[in-house]
Amino acid sequence: MVTTRLYRGGTLVEEGFDPQKVSDFLEDEKNMVWLDLEDPSEQELNMMEEEFSIHPLAIEDARHRDQRPKIERFEALKFLVFYGMAVEEGRVLEGEIQAFVAPRFLITLRFPPAFDLEPTAVRAQENNDLAAEGAGFFLYAVLDAVVDRYFDVVDHFEDESETIEEEVFSEDTSEDVQKRIFHLRKRVMTFRRRLSPLRDVLQLLQGDSELVTRPLEAYYRDVTDHVIRTIEFVDNLRDLLTSALEAHLAQVSNRLNEVMKALTSWAAIILVPTLIAGVYGMNFRHVPELNWLYGYPFALGLMAVTATGLYWMFKRRGWL
Repeated sequence: MVTTRLYRGGTLVEEGFDPQKVSDFLEDEKNMVWLDLEDPSEQELNMMEEEFSIHPLAIEDARHRDQRPKIERFEALKFLVFYGMAVEEGRVLEGEIQAFVAPRFLITLRFPPAFDLEPTAVRAQENNDLAAEGAGFFLYAVLDAVVDRYFDVVDHFEDESETIEEEVFSEDTSEDVQKRIFHLRKRVMTFRRRLSPLRDVLQLLQGDSELVTRPLEAYYRDVTDHVIRTIEFVDNLRDLLTSALEAHLAQVSNRLNEVMKALTSWAAIILVPTLIAGVYGMNFRHVPELNWLYGYPFALGLMAVTATGLYWMFKRRGWL
């Protein structure tokens, strides 16, 4: 699906035109074109290369998926890769976004699950003064919409983390809580790998005065600040999950220690009567109290007394 928009002086003047007309529109220096493609085909990529005179290496780079967030410079053109994320029905959806940007045009490539940029286009129409600054504003609007949704992802991970923490410190801890901690921590780290390089991308963009004009500098700094804050939240969340895992392992170890104490106590309680019975059961002529009328009651009583004494001692120490 291809969406085309033509702006002049920051105002949308035409929408939904044939992409083949892009090169004609760009001949007028007052025009700015935004071309948005959802899951572009090979034919559409070739059309982009021809209409926008994009460097062949840039198009080749766009054909590779699942890249690390980055920015590449091809003369006046810049190629960006970043990721749009959203939380839907308790799941985090991640869609790769690629962008070709020059002062007078912006091309966005969105891959499934595609991040919705329609609200961004509406926002651009409401800010004609900033839109007049060229493609730099439209790129800012896209990046700002993407980064704002990162906070929703962080909130979702925090909710999951709080649920796990409550379960870790509850008496009815499920057996799969350790697996869930590992799984959530892996997702958090994947999110951080998608997020962290974007800070460097934004800093490099701010160094391009032709694209990021003076009126746009504060807006790009704001997006950079949001990225840094999100990274800090993610790092804190990672530390909390690490602490939760350590607490869970400590609890498992404590429970094992309690079981070992109980087993050791019962083993000691059983050992002494077994020892007494072993002595009295030896096949020797001169066994103590062998000819004594109360020999067996004495032995049984001695077993009961020693077992009761050991049980009381272990119970007092909290082993039983």
